[in-house]
Order: sequence, then C-alpha cells, then structure tokens
Amino acid sequence: MFKKIALTRSAMKKVVVVGFVSILGSFLLLQYWNDSSDSTKPSAAMSMGIYNTHIYGTLDGASGNGDNVRASAIPINPIERSWTYKCVNNRCVRHHFVDGVEEDFETSNNAHQPQSPQQSHGPGGGLGSSSSSSTNSGSSSGKRIPHLTCTMTCGPINIWPQPTGAKTIGSKTSRFRLSDMHVKIVTRFEPVEKLLREAYDVMRSEIRGVMVAHGASLEEIEGALPAGSVPAGMPQPAATDQRPVATEVNDAATAGRRSASSAVDAGVGKIHFFKLVSDKRYDVDAFEVNVHVEKSADTHLTLHTDESYNMTVTHSARVLIVKISANTFFGAKHGLTTLQQLIWFDDEERTLKVLNKASIEDVPKFNYRGLMLDTSRHYFSVDSIKRTLVGMSHSKLNRFHWHITDSQSFPLVSKHYPQLARYGAYSEREVYTPDDVRTLTAFAKVRGIQIIPEIDAPAHAGNGWDWGPKHGLGELSLCINQQPWSNYCGEPPCGQLNPKNNNTYLILQKLYEELLEIVGPLDYFHIGGDEVNLECWQQHFNDSDMRTLWCDFMLQAYHRLQLASGQNATAPRMVGVWSSGLTSAPCLSKNTFAVQVWGGSKWPENFQLINSGYSLVISHVDAWYLDCGFGSWRSTGEGACSPYRNWQTVYKHRPWDEMKLTSLQMRQILGGEACLWTEQVDESILDARLWPRASALAERLWTDPTEERYSESVPLEVYNRMSVFRNHLLELGLRAEPIFPKYCAQNQDECV
Repeated sequence: MFKKIALTRSAMKKVVVVGFVSILGSFLLLQYWNDSSDSTKPSAAMSMGIYNTHIYGTLDGASGNGDNVRASAIPINPIERSWTYKCVNNRCVRHHFVDGVEEDFETSNNAHQPQSPQQSHGPGGGLGSSSSSSTNSGSSSGKRIPHLTCTMTCGPINIWPQPTGAKTIGSKTSRFRLSDMHVKIVTRFEPVEKLLREAYDVMRSEIRGVMVAHGASLEEIEGALPAGSVPAGMPQPAATDQRPVATEVNDAATAGRRSASSAVDAGVGKIHFFKLVSDKRYDVDAFEVNVHVEKSADTHLTLHTDESYNMTVTHSARVLIVKISANTFFGAKHGLTTLQQLIWFDDEERTLKVLNKASIEDVPKFNYRGLMLDTSRHYFSVDSIKRTLVGMSHSKLNRFHWHITDSQSFPLVSKHYPQLARYGAYSEREVYTPDDVRTLTAFAKVRGIQIIPEIDAPAHAGNGWDWGPKHGLGELSLCINQQPWSNYCGEPPCGQLNPKNNNTYLILQKLYEELLEIVGPLDYFHIGGDEVNLECWQQHFNDSDMRTLWCDFMLQAYHRLQLASGQNATAPRMVGVWSSGLTSAPCLSKNTFAVQVWGGSKWPENFQLINSGYSLVISHVDAWYLDCGFGSWRSTGEGACSPYRNWQTVYKHRPWDEMKLTSLQMRQILGGEACLWTEQVDESILDARLWPRASALAERLWTDPTEERYSESVPLEVYNRMSVFRNHLLELGLRAEPIFPKYCAQNQDECV
C-alpha cells in the first residue's frame, strides 16, 4: 500500500513537471510568435492590420501628458517586408526583397546601371550630407528601405502645403530618440510661451501616436530597454544611465508588436527603469528645437496676423538643432507643423528619422483659409470635430467656420434661452454645451485655428424657434415646417425669423454674447443671410418692401452683434454674410460686410460684388463644395449638386486668375473656404468627405502654385506629395479617402 502511495505521488510529481514545462513552452512559443519580426505568418493581432491611436489632448489643448488617449480602428499600411525601394532618377522604384536579399527583375541594361545617388530637395541642390546620416535610398545587402523612407529622401520636397519662399532641404537623415527631443522657447510674452509649449507638447504626442500606430514597442518609443534586458554582447550602461520614464500605452495599436508580458507590465502611470540602448542605433544625443517669437504678443488670429516663419535644421557632433523664427505664435506654430512633416518612423530600423539639413522661408498667400462644417443637418460629436481640427492644423487651414444651427435642428445649448435646444435638438445627447464650445475653442487655438460660429439668420431658422407663443414672446420664426415647402424655402423644413418681433433680435443678441464670450475676441463673425425666401415674409407682411425688410434685418442683426460685444471687448471689425440676390443691395456697407460667394465661379455676382467694392471669401459651388456628387436625397427635385469635386478639381481652381483680377482687386479677396453641407454626411463618413480634398484647398490658399496654370492636369510631383500627406493624415487618426490604388503609391508616377 505504501508503495502504491509512493508511486502515486511520484506520478503526480511527473505530471506536474510535464504540465509546467508544457505551459512554459507554449507561453514562450506564443511570445516568439507574436514578437518575431522575421515571422512569415502574422499574429492574430497583426492579421487585422496595425491600428492607429490619436492623442487628442486635454481640455486646454495640450496633450503631452497622455491622459486622454483615444484608440480608433484606422488601418495603417502594414510593414511591406517583401518590398524594398531604390531612388532612381528622383523617383522611388520598387524591388522584391526576399530573405534579406533584393531581387532585381530589371533588364540587363538597367540592372548594371550604377545606383542613383540620393537626391537633394529644392533648387540648387541640398545643403550637403552629415557624417552621421543613416539613410541611403538604395538597398544594401540585408537591409530593406521602406517606401516612406525612400519617398522622404528621394526627389522633390514632401511638405504639404508647399512652402512659398526660398527652401533647400537635404536628403540625409538622422535617427533619434523621442526622449532626446527638447524645446527652448524664446519670447517676452508669457501667453505666447504658454501656447507654444502646449503646441510643442501636441507635436510630441502626435509623433508618439504615429510610432504606436506602426506597432512600436515601449522600448522603441523611449529609445531604451527595461533594466536587465540588454541583449548579450551589448555594453551594459552604468547605473547612472538608468532613468525612470512615465509610460503611455495603447491597448490596441501596440498589440502587433508588444509582447504579452510587456503589455501587462506597461500600465499607464507605472514607472519603469530603463537602460539606454546603444548609441550606435541613433545619430543624435540631443535634438534641440529652438522657437523664437519676438514681435507680437497676440494669441488671437485676425485677418492681418503675420503667419510667416523661417526654419533651419542643422546637425553637428551628434546634436541636431532646429531654429524656428516667427513674428507671432501662429507663424511659429506653422513652423512646428512643417518640422513634424520632416520626421517619420522607419519601420525597418524601428527608429524615428528626420531630414537633418534644411532651410525654409514660408508665408501664406491668403490670410483666410477656411473650412465650413454644417452640424445641423446631422450632429457631429466633439471628438469628430477635434479630428477635423487636427486635419486643418496639419494642412495649415486657420478658420473653422462652424455652421452650428439651421432649420433642421438647433443643437447649441444657450444659458439664456435653453428652449432653443430643448425644442430644436435631435435628442438631449445631440447638443453642444458651453463647455463643449469652450473645449473646442481651446483645442483649436493651440493648433493655430480660429473658430467662427454662425447662427444662420434670418432664413434657415425653423426647428428650435417655435416655442415663442408658449412663453409669451410671440412668433419668433415664421413658415416653420410649412407645406408645400418648395414655396417657402430652398429645402425642407422651412423656417425664417420674424423681422418684426423685437424678441427675435434680443435672442440673437444673447446668442452672440454667449458665443463671443467663449470664442472671442474675433475680428470676423458670420451672421448668415443665406437664401432668404421673400414669399415666406410676403404672406405675413404684404404691405412692406421685402428687400428693405431684409436690409433692416441684417443691419439690426449687426447692431445686436455690436451690443453683444460689450464695452470691454473688441467688436468684430468685419461681418460675413452668404451671397444671394440681396447681398448687392446698397444697404450693406462694403467697409463692414464681407460676402462669402458660394455660387458658380462664372456667375455674374462674382464680378458685381468685386465692382461694388466688397471683400470676398470664395466658396464656389463648382469647385469647393465637398458635399456635391452623391445624387439626390429627395424623390422630387434635384436636391443635390453634381458632379463630385475630386481633389484635383479643388486644387486646380484658381478663381482670381479666371476672373483676371487686377492687383488692386486682389486686395478684396480675403481667401477661400471649402464647405461641407451634411444632408448626406454623418460622423461615420466625415473624414473621408473632407480629407484629403480640404488639404488640396489648403495648398491653393497657402501656396497658390502657378506652374500648372496652363495645364489641364495636376503635376506629377503634386500627386506624390498628396499621397504622402494623405498617409500622414491616416497616421494622425483621420480616415482620409485614397487618391488612387495602393499600387500607384508603391510605383511612383506609373499611374498618372
């Protein structure tokens, strides 16, 4: 019996040992399967692609602390392990790359041509190479050159929008750690310094987010390894080289690269001690970003703000120095945006790279570079609007025209008149509170963007305005939901403010006051004025001249805007109104009112308004309306504009050239604005409708290139830059639509 018991215990020990070994082996195999970069079969996480994380930031606009990390299922291009790229005659040529060996299928003549050297960006060649440069756009044995690395170092400059002044950029690169990147801000103005520091923190967080989107591990992001895990043969750093690093972790984007154990260990807020990776992996010990703003203390954008900047990048003795000089915060912010476009993550070497020699002078051609979003026909969350502001910032668009309300809904919560949203919002959750507006304003400001709110009036004001009689204020709006709608408005539902009810103007004044308090000070404000239907008013006021009634309303609305500004605030110097058959009426002062021209580029109103002396913001429906081309949404009538305005149409539109304006008349062009009306757009497809087409407008308004003036097509280099920038938007978390098949991106210039 004792033998049996002893035998049983012995068997149990063997079972336990075998079981433990099996579990350990399975765990190690799983670790290897997930971590091995050489594995030909992707892990389950990788088979779904690498997904992006975008760090949107905190309430004040900064996002450096990593507390607000948003994961979104946006596929980033997976690592192309089977391809490498060579720079040949200023273009990247794709080659098969199998088992660390490049396979060349070119003809014998081409196969024996000497490898093309790296190309210098800009006229007159590059600024020379650095001894510490690491990148060569040709494949060496066992080394794959990723497409992005080749594209950034080969051929024309890849900055969007293209700089307007003198620019020279070398093609040599330096590898660096994000932790070695530091900023020094030189300015006499404390508010400017605060905003610049927040803008720099945003840039760093976005770079970190891009690394995470590409599956970078915590060690790759920090440029260090956890203590005790330095590989054999690598020099062990001294104990003084250890440093604590607060980590930011994404639970989805890193699944393809980080091991299970490190994912468990790397919790937000944990402190990890690292030993520095060998300096041989990096060319830089210090990455200094020096930002100088000496002239202006202004932190509020105006129509006369100087947005110019100068930037140089140099590399010497393992120190990379960036110098950005500007007269205002806004110019310096654009300089940081350009710098960010010179930085990318190399998915072969698993490091950040930057072009290490550059000199750029840049200034926009137009001060008003806008994007309008209608949030009445469909509601858009605060996060989706933040994504839009991110895209605007990287495109250097600077005015977010927020068409908050319309006849369909009134989602803005007013502290003085909460009935507007109570009766007009789609639901109690689909609203914008004052805190929401304040959050978006701060988020936009640190990104160099001004929010221009619009409460459309007198037309396009129906739902939300129908509670007046119940509260003793009379009819605030007329023709609300009246049928047949085609007699009383441009599209259902109808609604037009009552021009003879003083309570209507009082409510507008309070709305203006609330908005200016949050988003102001503004020197430009939009009060609507679009598509006024005189028949609606005619049935109620047939004894009045309808045009005079419209003039009286617009002047009264402007007067209420002045009152809303208060004695201690700066009133908007210019007020925007939509163009219509009424805007040419002599009652509107050309010194006070600017007209946003939305009709066709060949409509007579363009010339009439210019000849009348009005300043214009151009939004021509045949080029810069991004909602066109998706068919009618009604069973009767057209209900839509067509055809679809592709990015080339947006880019090619140069209305001041078509109108043959003189240099004096050009002073009346404030700039332009792309418009997205949302009858057929909701949050699920917002990004694709806007990007990268709005970026095409951005280059038109920032650079206004003229080299394609006499050509029917967009230059080849613009296609390549747009493709690179569209990928940049994807890395930032925007679902930008593709501009051509991926094959065309991999095989430069072949498709266009």
